[in-house]
Amino acid sequence: MARPLEAFPDPVLGTPWGELGAVRRAARLDDRWHAEVCLGYPVDGLEDDYTRAAAGWLEDDLVLDLTFRAPTQKGIPGAKNVIAVASGKGGVGKSTVAVNLALALDRIGAKAGVLDADIYGPSQGIMLGVPEGRRPEVRDEKFFVPMKAHGIEAMSMSMLVTDRMPMVWRGPMVSGALQQLLNQSAWSDLDYLVVDMPPGTGDIQLTLSQAVPVGGAVIVTTPQDIALLDARKGIEMFSKVNIPILGIVENMSYFACGDCGARHDLFGSGGGARVAEEYGTELLGEFPLAPEIREQTDAGRPTVASDPEGEIAALYRDCARRSAAALWRTLAQAAPAPAIRME
Repeated sequence: MARPLEAFPDPVLGTPWGELGAVRRAARLDDRWHAEVCLGYPVDGLEDDYTRAAAGWLEDDLVLDLTFRAPTQKGIPGAKNVIAVASGKGGVGKSTVAVNLALALDRIGAKAGVLDADIYGPSQGIMLGVPEGRRPEVRDEKFFVPMKAHGIEAMSMSMLVTDRMPMVWRGPMVSGALQQLLNQSAWSDLDYLVVDMPPGTGDIQLTLSQAVPVGGAVIVTTPQDIALLDARKGIEMFSKVNIPILGIVENMSYFACGDCGARHDLFGSGGGARVAEEYGTELLGEFPLAPEIREQTDAGRPTVASDPEGEIAALYRDCARRSAAALWRTLAQAAPAPAIRME
């Protein structure tokens, strides 16, 4: 073996597998290497590509058993990890990113759910196509049973009230409602719970940071300077409450002409990448300004569910994998790596 497998840089993170504690066993049998590697992000569809890449690194034949195990945090019943999807301002497509991120995590091999934490303006019920008037079941007169839609579990205030009923509540009531949704929803052992946050840096953000251990936050922005300014405020807010930033998503990043294929930067370019570099995080994805994203979501079938083989769905899957990988790296750096057995 020319180079040890634990020194192989993870294709998503670039961090050696040894530092991440990914290599569980490596042995040489029948003139080739056999290895068991467990990654902390979903790996559906990656085994062949990773086998070729790792074999090239080793300069030897390799049989790779590649598996996924989500890291586990304590604090919220039924969900191993909480990922907050947030923005500094409204209108940047945060809820669309959140629902497609949860769906993409499910499609690449994780068990995922989405919680709509926007009490005043809940939208996940509509986005997931939950019929108006349908209500979650109640278990033991205490717990809401999250609804199933397109393969994921979901809870939202929109599933508890009518679409036209406004939440005319003061801050403490809103915070109390969020805590009920968090702690009285019977999630069924999710790998990831994606929390669709309301815009801004107010009561809900503080309540979430104090009520549950949030693994990390994904910040959604658009390329305009004013949106980037608010994105920075969101990053600073999460920093103050010690929630790691997993990365930046730039939404409405460009418009791709359907006739000529040319890319048009309608709202500027490179803003998300600049903010990511400024704060030492990464750009998790850039998503186009595409009418079909809005149409599919309005129809209750978000892009990842309605067009799973399309280019935009592939972008969401890549974004979801990068988000989960960033969370794993954050948690792995705070925990000792397991021992590696070499035979």
